[in-house]
Order: sequence, then structure tokens, then C-alpha cells
Amino acid sequence: MLGVQALGPVMTREAAAQISVEGVAYGAAGGLQPTRGVRVADATAAANLERDAWVVLLSVPGIGPVTFDTLLAAFGSARGVLRAASVASGRAELEDGVAAASGGDAALTRGLGGDLARRICDGTGEGTRILERVRALGLSVVTLEEPDYPERLRRVDMPPPLLFVRGSKASMQSAKSVAVVGTRWPTDKGRLVAGWIGSSLGRAGAVVVSGLAVGIDGAAHAAVVAEGGRTVAVLGGGHARLFPRAHERLADAIVASGGAVVSELQPDTAPSRGTFPRRNRLVSGLSDAVVVVEAGRRSGALITAGWALEQGRECFIVPGALDSATSAGCNAFLRTFPGQARAVCGIAELIEDLELDTVSGTEAESDARARSGAARPDRVGGSAIDPSRGSVLATLSAAERMIAQILTEGPATADDLARRTSLAVATILSALTLLELRGLIAAAGGRYVPAGPLRSWPARARGDSGRAGTRA
Repeated sequence: MLGVQALGPVMTREAAAQISVEGVAYGAAGGLQPTRGVRVADATAAANLERDAWVVLLSVPGIGPVTFDTLLAAFGSARGVLRAASVASGRAELEDGVAAASGGDAALTRGLGGDLARRICDGTGEGTRILERVRALGLSVVTLEEPDYPERLRRVDMPPPLLFVRGSKASMQSAKSVAVVGTRWPTDKGRLVAGWIGSSLGRAGAVVVSGLAVGIDGAAHAAVVAEGGRTVAVLGGGHARLFPRAHERLADAIVASGGAVVSELQPDTAPSRGTFPRRNRLVSGLSDAVVVVEAGRRSGALITAGWALEQGRECFIVPGALDSATSAGCNAFLRTFPGQARAVCGIAELIEDLELDTVSGTEAESDARARSGAARPDRVGGSAIDPSRGSVLATLSAAERMIAQILTEGPATADDLARRTSLAVATILSALTLLELRGLIAAAGGRYVPAGPLRSWPARARGDSGRAGTRA
């Protein structure tokens, strides 16, 4: 239930959290109703009520961080704002309260125009629906005033007042957090590099932050999940409008592996051209450093890199060939910001530069290459290599071998694979991503098909698939 402060004179938020209060709450009809005799007896209950009030107040269109701070300063708490808005003269109460607190500052008074005051008053009747929506989606909420709020993000200029989180809030507070971002249209090599970096960071104990987009973001997230590490995905819309839909299962896998899916936007906010830069700002704000793997000249990943420099984060850029369109933005960024952006010369060097000494850089790079299959070139001295079935299988995990063998029988979707194996969905998604990064399978029309050396393997009879999976 959402309580709204009814203490008489306006009190500070600190004082309100420490005493018993009699309040009003949202009833089943969605409007404010008295809760006579119900007393908030401890700071935890009061904090929960105040958190709910933040969610409702910030759902009103037109309230950003500046206006929100102005309202809190005027009324002492979000519950105080909603209490004032719930009375018959709510609009006048809001305008007079802000005017009195502004000390004659006309700019602050204009910030709460009549139209915004009316929307706040209307919003008090939507509280129950808004909170039920958040809870139905399984989201937790953390406000800027709470200790669970990520310290890195708290220190940026104008941090978002609240975050909607699915998964572990603790994953945003790790000792080391590194963002890996890049283009939505990477080359095969770019996807491999993102996978190498993501898996190496995961093994070194860092949390990897990215934007859940297709391409580099998805490759980095999936590689970390496959390593059993934690990764944080920041959305460009609300949780109920997850984009891209193709990554719904990846988002589930991120949560299942101890990571989190995060948004500063209300759950039903649609992703748009204006919301993605906000997403990019959070990606860098949640990180100690940002690594960019492939970005064209107009790539949104460069916005993230720009935010990183502005927020005082380290910025690492993977350079590319001079004639590569997907690396043109990376190369230009290195030229534009010499001494600020640093080139990634190898995974060993990156691990060292990030001071992630948990894993030897050389070991991390060689292991990443072995896992990706990049250590086995397709041609040596101009002669084609025909890798044997055994040599390829030796580099795969049990789950990857099982899926590879099933796919030699014919194309299959992730759902098909889930039905034909006893593997968890997160395991299937991770294995598919790593097989794709190694060039052993390809996605085609929502189904996965063999690629590279896997394409030349003889197909097994369908009746043998179960036994093949058991042997793997």
C-alpha cells in the first residue's frame, strides 16, 4: 500500500522516516483513502511507503530530476507531495507550496506550471494501477536515497532518481564493473572480439555492463553468462517494452546467472530515439571503464564513450582496419581524444590496464581464443584445413557438443532444442551464442543451422539424437 504523509506541518524526509505517522493509502478503487488507526511504526515501513510514492510521482509526464527535487524541497517528501495533490484544492496547494519554498525564484515557480500541477493531481488516482504493474513484472525499485542505489551512478551529474531492477541489485555494486558496447551490425570478427573480452572480464571477476542490443552488446552479455559470470543489461525502454524482443531469453539468462536487467524508465515506456542516449548514459555511469568494440561514425556506442569521458571513466577503443566502415567511428574517436581514449592492443593488455590481476592476461587471451576457435585458422600457408570432427568436439563443452550434434540433423529453434534436451534455457542460449561466435552455427529465420566445419559433418539419423546427446 502507498502511504502519503499526513503529519500536519511539512517535515524533513529524515524526520518522517524515524517516527510513527498516520497517513492515507491507495484503496482498491485507486483513489486516496484515509487509513485511520494504521500507524507506520518503523523506518523500514516508512521507507517502503516513500519508495512507492517516488514511483507514482515520477510516473507523471513532465517530472524530471530538477522538478522532482523542487517538489521534495517544497513538501519534504514524495508522500508530502501526493498528500497535497490529493485534496480538493490540490493544484493550488502544489503551486503555493513551490512558490513558498522557492524564495521568490520565478524560474522554479514556472517549472511547476498549472498543467503539470494538474497532471500530478490526476496521477494520485493512478497509484494502485502503477504499483500493481511494477509488482506484476517482478521488479524491485531502488531510489537515490537508498543504500542499494549504485554508488558509481550516484556520483554522476543528475543521476536518475530511481531505477527499476529485475534480478540482483548487488550486481550493480561490484568491486569492478566494465562496460562493453559496440555496433548493432558487427563483423564476425567483431562479435568474436566482444565474446573474448566479455568472457575474459567475467573470469577476472568483473561485472560486464551493456545495453542488451543485438550485435556487440548481445555477444558480450552472452559470453559472460556462458562463463557463469554476472552481467548488467541496461534497457532503452521500460521493462514491459523490452527491446529487442529477440533478446528476451538472453535477459532471462542474465537474471538467472546473478546479473540484472535495469531501466530508469517507467515499465510501459516505449524505446525511442530519445530514450537510447539516456540508456547509454546509464551504461557508462554504472561502470568504471567503457570498452568499444566496432562502431561506425554515427554509432550510439560512441555516445556511451563520450559519456564515459564526461563522467571521468576510463575509455578503451578497439581499433580496426582503415577501410572498415564498422571501425571508422572507433578510429576517429581515438584520433579525436588522444590521451583520453586508449587503444586496446590485446586482451592481456586490457586486463592489465583495468587492473584485473585475478586472471593472467596472457592466460585469459589464449583461453579466450581457444574457446572461440580462433586459434584454429581456416587456412595455413594457403592450404585449406579440414578439421576433424574429434578436434572440433574437443574444444566444446558438453552442452555445446549436444546442441552441435542435434543441429547436424537439421535446423532447429531454441525452443526445439529445449524440448529435445534436458538443458536449462540459459544453458542453451549461452551455448548457441558461443557456437555462433566460433563460426560453427548461424541464425537463419529464427532457426539455427550448421556453419563452417560443422556443415560438413554427416547428419545423424533423428532416431539417434537422444543417444548422441547422452554420449556428449
